[in-house]
Parts: sequence; structure tokens; C-alpha cells
Amino acid sequence: MSRKRKGMVIKNTDERTVEVKLATRSLVIQPGEEYPITADEVKDPVLREKLQVRAISIVRPTTDAEEDAVLRLLEELEQEQEED
Repeated sequence: MSRKRKGMVIKNTDERTVEVKLATRSLVIQPGEEYPITADEVKDPVLREKLQVRAISIVRPTTDAEEDAVLRLLEELEQEQEED
């Protein structure tokens, strides 16, 4: 039986604001700020690059509530783009 992939909470560990342009959305993360991301976003090459240079760190897996909130946000963003 395969395990359900979870999203992660990422944190800006840099002293400056970090912009992460994911395929699904762009995040502007202030120093010390945390954001939940989906399991698919964890695989995004832009995020992987930020992890390599240690501008962003993975803090922990998302909770079910955080995962649901991110998925709802992405659905809203997608609907807004379709309307434009």
C-alpha cells in the first residue's frame, strides 16, 4: 500500500525576502516567515533550487487542515486566472 504524500511547511531562513516562483503560484516570503505548500509543489524545481542554496528550509509536514487550506487557495487562484 502506498503512502499518501503530504505537503510541507517551508520557512525563509535567509536574512532577506525570498521570492519563490512556483509553477502554481509565486510566494514572497519575509525572513522567518513560514508557508505551507502542497505535495506537488514540494517537487517544483525552483523550490528545490532555493533549498539547495539554503534560502528556504523545510520545517515539517503540513497538517491536514493546512493542506486543505492550500488546495482551496490554489483552486481560487486557478478560477481567477480563468476569469481573466
